[in-house]
Amino acid sequence: MSTPERGLWLDNAAHRDDLATFIDRALRLDDAAVIRFRERPGTGQVVAWVATGFDVLASRVVAGRLRPADLSAGADAIARALPAMDESGYVEPGFAMDSAWRGVLPPETGFTHLDDVPAWAILELVERGTTLAKEHGSAHGPPASLLDQEVLAVSSGEANVGIPMRCVFALTAMGFLPQTADALSSEEIVRVRMHPAWLRVDARFGTVYRRLGDPALVLR
Repeated sequence: MSTPERGLWLDNAAHRDDLATFIDRALRLDDAAVIRFRERPGTGQVVAWVATGFDVLASRVVAGRLRPADLSAGADAIARALPAMDESGYVEPGFAMDSAWRGVLPPETGFTHLDDVPAWAILELVERGTTLAKEHGSAHGPPASLLDQEVLAVSSGEANVGIPMRCVFALTAMGFLPQTADALSSEEIVRVRMHPAWLRVDARFGTVYRRLGDPALVLR
């Protein structure tokens, strides 16, 4: 049997389950979500990307390969295909959705590590932000003033950046952190990195990126 010209191959069921969780979270935020996959050359890794709706991109890395090395697919199609993954790890991506992804992705390199923040501090910010969102939000979600509020300042030397509530909400909405403090160890951290054009926040189960300057440039 010939190898399909287009598809995703995952190394094992554990990575399938990790990706399924990522896809499920993306669909909770947007039932028409588009997932962009990119292969990291020579690493045996594939990065899955989604626009979260908070003007923040989210990504999760899984072990596998991709053909072609950059493709976009409907999250709903991937969700249906993952349970049918065959012994080779092949996942049928469905219809090509490349034209539905408008914008650029962050670079793989060039980020400066600023600091590590205790994960429990992020959960406290989420709890406070959720309370405020309930008090001041609407049917359209939390107000932009709350989302844009910088709730944490991180610096290293002359480099400094403010982390907006958008990033904090995106981290928890995508399930990148345990949902309760009881599930955290006291040593668990969230790593903050900065690029001249991007803010990057790495948590246990995934990463979120916020464009510095004009976030609309990266969103579909």
